[in-house]
Amino acid sequence: MPANPMATELLRLWLAALLFAVVLMALTWRLALRLANAGIVDIAWAAGFAPVALWFAIAGTGAPARRALIAAMVVAWSLRLGGYLLLRVSSQHPHEDRRYARLRAGWGANVSSNMLAFFQLQAALLALLSLPWLLICLNASPGLHPIEWAGALLWLLAIAGETLADLQMQRFKADPAQRGAVCQVGLWRYSRHPNYFFEWLVWVAYFLVALESPWGWLTLYCPALMLYFLLRVTGIPLTEQLSLQRYGAAFADYQRRTSAFVPWFRKRS
Repeated sequence: MPANPMATELLRLWLAALLFAVVLMALTWRLALRLANAGIVDIAWAAGFAPVALWFAIAGTGAPARRALIAAMVVAWSLRLGGYLLLRVSSQHPHEDRRYARLRAGWGANVSSNMLAFFQLQAALLALLSLPWLLICLNASPGLHPIEWAGALLWLLAIAGETLADLQMQRFKADPAQRGAVCQVGLWRYSRHPNYFFEWLVWVAYFLVALESPWGWLTLYCPALMLYFLLRVTGIPLTEQLSLQRYGAAFADYQRRTSAFVPWFRKRS
């Protein structure tokens, strides 16, 4: 039985992206050991999506307009997030992000090998989450469909919201008068994690654009996986645990009054 040409091409391009991610994270691991700062993995992970999307757009055989659209979306999002994280990590260096400092303490004598495994897990996630873009870049259907335009519009809204949330938090932290206070300005008044919410919407947007491509519906796992990580694993739970330790009763009151994820009206004190 002859092989499916699209499946063969998909596997070839995706394996190349996986290899790139593995090498990228191995190099990042070496640099993290030299700097004694595992926080740089966030920068590499976010910025690493841009070359993967460009590879898919250049090597893919789909409609040029569709390949250009998804490449522009991913590269803009990836470089914005990567640049933001670079500024944040570099401003804190040599102090390591509290999440990674806690992991380092727990790993003890096995910190090097455990960190390598953790970084390679990020490589696997990078490749796994890039699959919607590959399917889009292999879709030869002419023209863009309404659901694809809807995804692009949602992406614009999500990028604008995430950028605004990041800027509001940066300005709050830069204000000496707010030192030791909980940020409750702008979007942060209506959600304790508006940046996470809009980041999740970015992945919903990618899924919508992929829906018109063959097998695109299977990539529902991408926004679902991101939602799980944000709500249950490394996003909200750990961030809020650390915030409670730092701000105490002030943050507990913020938790009682403010939606955790979706921006919504505040409860009365």
